[in-house]
Amino acid sequence: MGAVYLQNGVCLLPKTDDHLRRLKVIENELASMGGDAVLLETVGPDRAQEQKVIERFTADRDEAYREFLGKCADFETEIARETEAEHFTYAELEENDEDLEKLKGWLSKIRKLDFYKAPLSSEADARLEHCAALLETYAKRVFEAHEENNPGASSSTREKNKP
Repeated sequence: MGAVYLQNGVCLLPKTDDHLRRLKVIENELASMGGDAVLLETVGPDRAQEQKVIERFTADRDEAYREFLGKCADFETEIARETEAEHFTYAELEENDEDLEKLKGWLSKIRKLDFYKAPLSSEADARLEHCAALLETYAKRVFEAHEENNPGASSSTREKNKP
């Protein structure tokens, strides 16, 4: 749920209807197993204390964004490697398309937990756009390579053979 843990078993979440609903479900599940949970609403005594909490949330999200950015770098390296080797196949294009979809899904999950817009969120958005642009360029090269390998095909036949 994106909570910040203050210590073992003590965590903080921003107060939202979704969080409250989900925490109530967990509380009921614990009670049905003989356990106990206490849900508290808290307010920092001053803005400085609230800022400390926000910094903990954004630090956690930035850590997730850094990991995401590393996977984007891996994706970019893979596209560069395939381009340099002139490995322009539909199978490779499909595999890279699946990898891009995974990146999109992962970033979406991180965003859902980024309650205070961590500093690296904008960089992650831009990097995902860059990955999508690289894949688009690679896809064009795949289509061109297949057209070059099939010069006798009419343009309508080539269109039918595109994925």
